[in-house]
Amino acid sequence: MIRYIAGLAGLCLWLGVLRVLNKSKLNFWRFLVGGAGAFILMLVFLEPFLVQPLSRIVALLASLPGKIGDVYSAHYKYGVIFVESAAGAISLRIDFECSGIIEIFAYLSLLMFYRVYTVYERFYLGVIGVIAVVLANALRITVICLMIYFGGVDMYFIAHSIVGRVVFYALSVVLYFYVFTKPQIIKQKVGSFRYDNH
Repeated sequence: MIRYIAGLAGLCLWLGVLRVLNKSKLNFWRFLVGGAGAFILMLVFLEPFLVQPLSRIVALLASLPGKIGDVYSAHYKYGVIFVESAAGAISLRIDFECSGIIEIFAYLSLLMFYRVYTVYERFYLGVIGVIAVVLANALRITVICLMIYFGGVDMYFIAHSIVGRVVFYALSVVLYFYVFTKPQIIKQKVGSFRYDNH
């Protein structure tokens, strides 16, 4: 209850600050405060309802290659993947950190205040981005499971902390490049020169 009361107070303060920044035409600060505030508010209001369904979706998607190759199994109702290798077995639980919810909220928060796009384009890219993050996260979990299956339980740390993260963040960089960096460069205008004319 205290969480939601504090969240509502934060929401009112955030909207007030955004209004001032908008009237002052301080676009950079509006983007910064807007994105940070949206991220925190999503964590406060949406995280309790979305972590479990998102964990189940990621576990379900990550379980598909395991079922096809008969190398690991998932109990996606509980967000758990069971990997049995020649060198032992391990259960992987898809929890808050592994659900990808932080990355989804960060992406949506930035996109909400990124004025390169129209409202319709931001909505469309929001849906596409969420799907891309979920698929990238499922691929990360799949890579971790396959490394454990073929390399044994001792591969867990390397698979989870290094290789899995490299896979996920490399795919995230590609997403951010195409959604945030490339359009900004294309729409830049320097004097009479514009990138989108060439």
